Amino acid sequence: MSSSQTTPKVSIIMGSQSDWNSMQHATTVLDELDVAYETKIVSAHRTPNRLYQFCDEAAERGIEVIIAGAGGSAHLAGMAAAMTWLPVIAVPMSSKQLKGMDSLLSMVQMPKGVAVACQAIGDAGAFNGGLLAAQILSLHNPSLRKALQQWRAQQTASVAEEVAS
Repeated sequence: MSSSQTTPKVSIIMGSQSDWNSMQHATTVLDELDVAYETKIVSAHRTPNRLYQFCDEAAERGIEVIIAGAGGSAHLAGMAAAMTWLPVIAVPMSSKQLKGMDSLLSMVQMPKGVAVACQAIGDAGAFNGGLLAAQILSLHNPSLRKALQQWRAQQTASVAEEVAS
């Protein structure tokens, strides 16, 4: 768990330890904006009871947004979205066989009524998942909203107008 807050607002879940290489990028912007989060390994296929318990208890533990990263058949985000009312941000992991296209297609093909906010494959998707979680939380948190607006302004200011020669 990170940040000065005691209760995590974001839960970053992944199908296996190997997903952490990419999913850790979700923590970058959350740390910068001082958003409390937790990280857990919850496999839709190998630990289904853990997934059920996680989804059953997440909201009562104070979680407000879930970021779910998985590869291959990538059912984690969709299953989490089916079992909780909380917003779920899906991050497809790159895979050996299809470079993450299998994960991406699995995540974006949710049936009507099971919504996930699918991001890009891998590191960029994980980072943007963290950013989107912060944006969602900022809707009802004025201090986070201000920090996010400052973060955006710094990002804009860091882009040069001229090409360096």
